[in-house]
Order: sequence, then C-alpha cells, then structure tokens
Amino acid sequence: MTDTMTSPDASLALASEFPPATEAAWRAAVDAVLKGKPFDKVLVGRTADGIAVQPLYPRKAGAAPLAARAPGLPWTVAQRADHPDPAAANGLALEDLSGGASGLTIVTRGAIGDRRGDAMVIDGVADLDALLAGVMLDLIPVRIDAGTSAGHVAAMLAAKAERDGLDPASLTIAFGIDPVGAFARRGTLEDWTGAAAKASDAVLAVRRRGFGGTQLVADGRVIHDAGGSEVQELAYVLGAAVQYWRMLEAAGLPLAEAAQALSVVLSVDADQFLSTAKVRAMRKLWARLETACGLAPSHLDLHAETAWRMLTRVDPAVNWLRTTTAVFAAGVGGADHVVVEPWTAAIGLPDAFARRIARNTQLILIEESNLHRVADPAAGSGGMEALTDELCQRAWAQFQEWEKAGGIVAALSANLVQPAVAKVRAERAAAIAKRREPLTGASEFPNVHETVPEVLAAPKRETRRGVAPIDLPVAARGERFEAQVKAFASGAIRSALSRLKSDTIFVEALAPIRLAEPFEALRAKLDAVTAATGTRPKVFLAVIGPVAAFTARATFARNLFEAGGFDAPIPSGFADVAPIRDAFTASGATIACLCSSDELYAAEAAHVAEALKGAGAKQLWLAGRPGDLEEGLKAAGIDGFVFAGGDVLDFLNRAHAALDA
Repeated sequence: MTDTMTSPDASLALASEFPPATEAAWRAAVDAVLKGKPFDKVLVGRTADGIAVQPLYPRKAGAAPLAARAPGLPWTVAQRADHPDPAAANGLALEDLSGGASGLTIVTRGAIGDRRGDAMVIDGVADLDALLAGVMLDLIPVRIDAGTSAGHVAAMLAAKAERDGLDPASLTIAFGIDPVGAFARRGTLEDWTGAAAKASDAVLAVRRRGFGGTQLVADGRVIHDAGGSEVQELAYVLGAAVQYWRMLEAAGLPLAEAAQALSVVLSVDADQFLSTAKVRAMRKLWARLETACGLAPSHLDLHAETAWRMLTRVDPAVNWLRTTTAVFAAGVGGADHVVVEPWTAAIGLPDAFARRIARNTQLILIEESNLHRVADPAAGSGGMEALTDELCQRAWAQFQEWEKAGGIVAALSANLVQPAVAKVRAERAAAIAKRREPLTGASEFPNVHETVPEVLAAPKRETRRGVAPIDLPVAARGERFEAQVKAFASGAIRSALSRLKSDTIFVEALAPIRLAEPFEALRAKLDAVTAATGTRPKVFLAVIGPVAAFTARATFARNLFEAGGFDAPIPSGFADVAPIRDAFTASGATIACLCSSDELYAAEAAHVAEALKGAGAKQLWLAGRPGDLEEGLKAAGIDGFVFAGGDVLDFLNRAHAALDA
C-alpha cells in the first residue's frame, strides 16, 4: 500500500483547501480597513524623486540576475585610513587588516570623504611609508580619496612602488583622480582645460606604468552628502563618467580603455530597498552608457560607502543599525567594495573600538549571514525591479538634460545642478522638521541623559612647506607626472595648492550636511546650559486627570521637547488645578505643556492655563489639536499647540526663545 503523503510522486497541494489569494481580494480587504480614505495617500509612498512605492507588487517574470560582483565571492571589507597622523593611521590600519578588513581607503585632507576637515595630510613619500608600513599592497585593494591632491598622491605611490621594487601590475589601486568631484565639492575651478590636462597626464602615466586598478572615479557621494536624491546621484555619476571619457579620448586613449580607467563610488543609507535599487540601477545604467558609446558592456568597479548624512551625533549607537542596513543594501545590490563610516564619525575621530564595529558590521553579514552567496538576490522581486527600472529611466533623463547643457562641468558651472540638489534637500528638511521622516535618537525617542562615547583627539597637522612646489607646464603626455615621481622620490615636496587664476570659476559648492544637524544644534545649546549650571532646562508637563487620559499625549510631548534638549519628565496625574500649579512652581520650569484628553481639555484646560500663567509660566503649550477650543484656550494663556504633523523644529525654536526672553 502506497502512502500518498510520502510517495515521491505525490503532489503536496497544502493550500488547496483555502480560497486562492488574489490581488482583488486583498484590495477589497484593504479598502474595508481604510473606510473611504484614499489608497494612494495612505499606502503609496514617494521617494525624494517622486517615485511611487506601492505596497504590493507582482513578481517580475523572466528577470535574470544582474552581472555584478563575481557570484559567491564576498565584497571587499574596506576600512578608512584617515587619522591625521600617518603613523597613527598605520597602527589603526594594521589592526583593521588583522581583524578581518580586506582593503583600505586612504582619505586625505580636503577630500570628499573628509567631512570633518581633520583627515590625513600626505606631503611626501615619507608620509606614505609611515602610513603603509607593514601593509602588503599586493594583497589588498586600495582606494585613494584625496580630492585635488589625488594626482599628487598617485605620483607618490608610483615613486614608492618604484623604490620598493613592487610590480605595479600586482597592485589593485583605485587612484581616485576626480577633478569634477573636487570642483563640485569646493565650488571653484581654475579652468576645465587645464584641470583635464593635469588629470589626463596622471592617468596616462599611471596606465603606462602598468598599475592594476582604475585611475579616475565618478563619485556620487558629493551629491548624496549635499542632500541630493538617488536619481541626481546616478545622473551625476553618468555625467562625470562621460566627461572623463571625452577627456581621455582627447588625450589619445581609446574609448574602450577610457571606460576601464573609471570606478564609481555611491552612498548607501538606511533606506534598504532604495539603496539596493540604486546600486543595481548603476550597473544597468553603466551598461547602457557603454552600449550607447558603441562599447560592449563590461564589469564596473563599484565602491559603496555608508552615508554621511544619515549619521547622528546624538544617540549615536543607533548608527549601528543604520550602517548595518546600508551594508546589507550594498551587499545584496552587488557592490564590489564597501566602506562603513564608524558609528562615532559624526562626533569626532573614531577610536579602535568604533573601527572594530565598522568592520565587524560587514564581517558578520559575510561570515555569519552568508549574504554574498547568492548572486543578485533582488532579481525578480517586483518591488526591487520596479524601483531599479524607475531609477534607471529617471536618472538617464536627468543625465541627458545635463548633457544638453554641455556636460556635467558646464552644468555645474552654470549652477544648474546645485539648485536641483538644494530643492530636494529643502523638501527633505521640511519632512524631517515635521517628523514625516523620523530620525531615531534625534527627532524621535531622544535620550537627553545619554553618555557621549569617546573619540580620539585629532592632532593638528598642517601641510608642510616644501623646498620647491612642482608647477610644471604640460608638454608631452606624462612629463609632468614623471617629474612629480622623480621629485617625490628625491624628497622634494609639493605642498602649496594651485593659485587661483583670474579666470577661476566660482559656483555654489555642494557642501556635506547631516540630516540631524538642526535637532543637534538645539540639543547642543541646552547641553551647554546644563554643563554651565548643573541643571538641564525643564518643560513642565501639566498632566490632567487619570493616567489613561494623559499618557499618550504626555509621551508625545516628552519626546518632542527632549528632542530639543529639554528635560520633560512625566509626573503622576493631578486631580485639581492647585496641585498642578504647586508642582509647576516646585519644578523650576518656565515652560509648561498641558497633556490630557479632549474631554478634559474642554472642562479643565482653560483653568489650568490661567493658573500656570499666574504662577509665572513664560510659555504654555497644549498637546493636541485644539479644534473648536482654540480661541478660548488662547485667551486663557495657551501660546501654541503641539501635535503630530506639526513643524517640530518651529515648536522647539519658539520654546528655546522663551528661555532667552
């Protein structure tokens, strides 16, 4: 007798007794819950680029995995080498490499990655020797993030490799030469012809020497750091890439080789799906760009770095969660190399513990979660494929718009890019101010009694003045670079920045921001008051009635005011006006906020407000929308109302003003 439940030929239709799940049935159930509320407004989200994010997608049929990182191979766990002192940076780097890191990113003063302004200064080969002592350059990939000094550092590395007898072909170095990115970040450019000539000279010389890796970089972080959108970041990268391809073609390099000379850097943040889609979209856009130029699609060396703008100084441990989400997004998106900004980076120079957490964030996802084992796990996912395709379409259209303006350098010079980024930044700032985009630890769930983690003291180190700055005219291709190599090898140092010429272009710089800065400024102001006086300024929460009546609004008010640095403890309920007045007087606060139910507001709020004003309250708030009670409450002394969806920063700035009055 054959058991149909165990027979290998049996078909197990486990759900056959249930009605089939259909989108129509789901939509009917959703509409019943919404009770007439518009589906698109309640359940459909929008990205900063206006892309609709649906709550439900069908699987994309026939989708194939994107060609990205080699299947089954982990990405490079890259660590920043950015301590101002090269010798100290070396100690940290060696600890990183022995602790599981598999690559380094060298960040120098003034680079796109130097957001605090305290990164390393490399003046000569001696500094590189100190930084890379004991580092086996032929075993790990290295990326240079050096801003306007990238060509300079390339010459030093060439000199070091030549002196140390290293085979350039055995080294995998992304030299990071990026005059477009330096222009966008600094807002100044002497003239593109001269900058392009210098960059081309360095690129051709490095390639002639046979170095492995890439020489130029199209770095999208400059857009993301400044508050731009995903579409703007992708379009900028495409624009920079085309600008560099044209530059190298003009210098005599075949287009196919020019394409291989570039790598790309993207920011990834705590929006997991959007970040993964952005990394995937970059692959598709790159292939489209190569095809449009008559090239066969090839592998793009793609670096991802966790976003600077999402980091917070307050409650910084939440940054562990943000960076973990970002690394996950980059890993499943197919990035070749990933850098994690340490969780204390917004506070100061990260110490060894913060760096350990940064690399372990990646190692756990690789070694324990085996995140790298599946090639393009997002392939076929309806939501991920739709986001990827939408980003591709919009980024390509934006790229074409900037191309019509003459290319990305012309678009930056004409201030076409900067206002577009500023618009997105302002819209996001408004959403953050109203907490439609909450920042845990900053705008939501703050902890004003937290302990600030330790960071390293950053030694002040200025660029040394050399004996003879190298400022040679570009003659035959490579002469300038070769002169730099010889000068560095012989000990001469180029230390002075290029002097600004009369035809220098000045435009709005795409400076880095962090989203939490407005809230952090308010917190910092009251932290200083607390340090000076020993007492944190308070907001008295005038809770009316039983616990069930006030808890929800009191909790809301406490989170709101503590986001601005106030201490706002929730007291026990008060049954009468007199105890509320006495407790306010005893608290030492000058600001109060009434918290209760609508019913008790109608019966008691005006009396409580009058009593608190009489007791010396400089400012009175009420938690909740006042409705028909507004005129009467204002007449009783209520200065304003705090409620979900309101401008929290405006509330808090007004509360701070009351302290200064």
